[in-house]
This record gives sequence, C-alpha cells and structure tokens, in this order.
Amino acid sequence: MSITITTTYGTPHNVSDTNPAHAMSCDRYRLPLVGTIAPGTPGYEDMVEMLRDNGHDTRPEGYGLIFLESEEFSAIYFGSIEQIEQYKRDNADGTATFDPSQGVMYAKWPHGKGWDDFIPRTFWNVQARGGIADGVGLVTAFAHTQVRGAEVVVYEFEGTWSWGGTPQQMVTYHCTACHLDTFHDCGHVHENTGPSSRRWAARQARQHIISAHRNDVGDKSSACRPNNGEMLRAVNAVARDMWGTPGNALPDTDDAYCATKGPCSIIRELRAGIRPPVYRA
Repeated sequence: MSITITTTYGTPHNVSDTNPAHAMSCDRYRLPLVGTIAPGTPGYEDMVEMLRDNGHDTRPEGYGLIFLESEEFSAIYFGSIEQIEQYKRDNADGTATFDPSQGVMYAKWPHGKGWDDFIPRTFWNVQARGGIADGVGLVTAFAHTQVRGAEVVVYEFEGTWSWGGTPQQMVTYHCTACHLDTFHDCGHVHENTGPSSRRWAARQARQHIISAHRNDVGDKSSACRPNNGEMLRAVNAVARDMWGTPGNALPDTDDAYCATKGPCSIIRELRAGIRPPVYRA
C-alpha cells in the first residue's frame, strides 16, 4: 500500500522507496559541530577504525570533521585539517560552505570508544539559536492520513521516567488523533542524547501514521487506537464513589484530558514559545 507522509513542521526528508518510515537524506542540514582529530587525540586509533575498514584512512596527520544533522538524519564529513580550519575562518559570519568532494561522508554520527567522549550531547532546539531552552521544543510533525487536521508531532521536552523522579531531557512523538501517551507505551520515549534519538522518535512517528493508514484508526491491529475516554470514565466513577461527589475529578474525554494534563498541553506551550513544566514531575 503506497503512502505519502507530508511534513507539516520542519524540513521534508527523502525516504526509502520501499519504506516511507526510513528517512534517507535531506536537502538542508545544520552543522552543529566542527573540529579536528589527530594522532594523540584520546581514542584516535579507535575513531579512525571506520575509515580504515573502508579504505579511507589516507591522512596520517589527522582529519578535520564536520558533523551534519537534520530533524531525521545525520552525517559526518572527514576532510583535511587545513580545509576545516579554513572553513572555520570563513564561517565567522555563518555563511561559509564547504566542498564535500575533498573528503568522505558517512551517514550517521559515529559512536563508541573515543567518539563518545569527543561528541557532546546536542539538541535540535538550542537556546543560543532562539529555542525556548536547550532540548525543549518541536522537532518535526507529520499530517495524519486518516484524520483531517490531526498530526503526529515529534518534540523535545523535560520529563521524568517515574512520578517525582529526576528531570531529564527526552524526545518522543504524540498523535493528536488518538491522544495515546507514549509514556504508557514502552519504547516510545527516548533519552535525548543526539541526532540518533530524534531520528528514532521521528521514525516511530512515521510508523504510527503508516499503521493508521494500513489498518485505519481504532482497529485492533492499528497503532492509532483512541481510548474514547474509557479509562477516564473508569477513574471518574471510582473518584465519585470514594468522595461521594457528583462531579468528575478529570475531564471525561481523551482530547480534553490531553489538552490540560497530557502531551497536547506540552505541545501547545511549545508552539506558543513557552517552556512547559517538567512532565510527570
């Protein structure tokens, strides 16, 4: 079944011909990190192993590095130290470009010995670039194919793994058609450490849309299954019985609850440029 996933916020990506959840490239990238490594850099031998494995270890003096990222993709460029030092000088006003044909490009940022200490945690939303705060804000969003006006939104936020826990920077997605809270769906909330975290959250958002497109909304086989307030009604019934009151303790529809206490409340604040409270704190 063919499907076109439309980006409603952020940069559209080129996807695999056979898997629209798999972003392959992007036309525009940020260059958040620029640096150099040379013999003597801690972990250098391990860092250049990927080059050796592919026959690209051709600069005994070391390498200049440019890290590229988009909302759903990342890459690393290895060039000469001279080229990267010149790029840094030319980029004093933020307008420089570099010639990737002078070096070699690899998809995704590397990790492992050496790299894990060299690459700092990076966020898509950065306060220095006008973001609400480092690691707090919208990343990307996609139009729901089955519910008019609904979106599946990927966002960075501050939250805790358990109620009252230690706040951490996280990334996840939220569907405004079903309003399911990904905290209650194992594996859909990620520690926000870098491009790979955000890429995985966006991939899961795409998979959610694909599932709804294939199985429709509400089907038992679909990932997009609104609860239609079932749990809220149960909680309200128990609360009324315990407290002997006629009113509801919570909003009695999923969209109303989500708008006041759930992910939609976070997304609303992010869209307004307001830093939301820590989720589940």
